[in-house]
Amino acid sequence: MPIRKILVVDDSPTERLALDEVLTRNGYKVITAESGEQAVTRSQSEKPDLILMDVVMPGMNGYQATRTISRNDATRDIPIIMCTSKGQETDKIWGMRQGALAYLVKPVDYDELLARIRAMG
Repeated sequence: MPIRKILVVDDSPTERLALDEVLTRNGYKVITAESGEQAVTRSQSEKPDLILMDVVMPGMNGYQATRTISRNDATRDIPIIMCTSKGQETDKIWGMRQGALAYLVKPVDYDELLARIRAMG
């Protein structure tokens, strides 16, 4: 399935804006969420083709949101790529166990991100 609509989840307005600009410039429709709770809600209402998920956020963190989304019948087929500053191997393993398809450490290499997105769709 081609990736067209991407949900960017990050509590940092700067990170959301940067990802929005890169993705929009490359032809993707971007919707955003600034918390794990918003990510869960928007994943159900917007049905994005892909979610880019930060981990460190107030309230529901990215691991919790990923677990919730990947275990919900309505949203379990939406792939999730974690984009986070948490770069330890144990962080990556934990993220993948929660249902993430891939795990990128910030600062995100946009060329690598775009290549992964293209490979998916």
